Amino acid sequence: MERKTPLYDIHVSEGGKIVPFAGYLLPVQYETGIIAEHEAVRTAAGLFDVSHMGEVVFRGPGALATLEHLISNRYADMSIGRVRYGVLCNERGGCIDDLIVYRLGEEEWLVVVNASNREKDVAHMQANLLPDTICEDISDSIAQVALQGPRSREILARLCDESALPARYYSCAQHVDIAGIDALVSQTGYTGEFGYEIYVDAAEGPALWKALREAGDEDGLIPCGLGARDTLRLEASMPLYGHEMDEDTSPLEAGLGLGVKLDKDEFIGRDALIAAGEPKRVRIGFEVVGRGIVREHQDVYVGDTLVGHTTSGTFAPHLKRAIAMALVDVDHAAEGTELEVDVRGRRIGVRIVDMPFYRRS
Repeated sequence: MERKTPLYDIHVSEGGKIVPFAGYLLPVQYETGIIAEHEAVRTAAGLFDVSHMGEVVFRGPGALATLEHLISNRYADMSIGRVRYGVLCNERGGCIDDLIVYRLGEEEWLVVVNASNREKDVAHMQANLLPDTICEDISDSIAQVALQGPRSREILARLCDESALPARYYSCAQHVDIAGIDALVSQTGYTGEFGYEIYVDAAEGPALWKALREAGDEDGLIPCGLGARDTLRLEASMPLYGHEMDEDTSPLEAGLGLGVKLDKDEFIGRDALIAAGEPKRVRIGFEVVGRGIVREHQDVYVGDTLVGHTTSGTFAPHLKRAIAMALVDVDHAAEGTELEVDVRGRRIGVRIVDMPFYRRS
């Protein structure tokens, strides 16, 4: 049976179209529709319920060593209040999940994982803890909302001391008072826009949502669902677990090399990644030059030669063109390369372009 987030009743009251997703009941869109929600984030602001994401706390003298052992990136040089991306790899170098790590204190860290992988991730983490480390899944006690869009700061500043907000991308501030609610605020997001992700006690989630909705009304803030979240992240060329990466895809193949430090002493999967050498396939982005829309899990060809498969695809509402990402052989991955995608038996022409598709000004 699917779970409900602390904001479920609000979504129903606001006309959200509820669907099952990653074990939860969440709004895929509201009455405004996906395109309007997408454009609100690009031009004003949108509010997302992301309480389905998983939150895991690591504490203790061994917490840092455990994170360095578990995750592909380097965390020893992070200062308190910084945020960093990373990948949880298996012994073969495949992606168990991608995640975000927050340094909350000298011996305290918050790791945010994908909802669909929460139980799997926590089991893997707990099975690979180093000594003097406490690992606690606190997901059910947290409500998380994402306030995204160019007017996000002005909206949030109406409810808190603006100087208390994180000033840098991939940084966070703890114990920010938002309309009387104690919150962790990070300048992060999954839309390609400026914005924040806000963590509060689950019981405070509805009050936070209502306060933000009221504060943002004059700026055009609207609630947004899973549909817009997906089109926004795809325009921004952000990977999604189960699409651009999985346990049979390495983070280097998926284009996540910035979050992989092979010069670390060790992490699970490091030796396999080194042994594999340079990836033989890579993630690329392309725009459709023929007629039609490309979706995931469609074969990519050069002539009669199968060179890869698509991982995500859509019609991009803001860019107003069909785009997609794919994993293809490195020999056919150069920008400008013309390919074809088999869409239900019909070949559609595409051209590889630079990513991200969308960059905010």
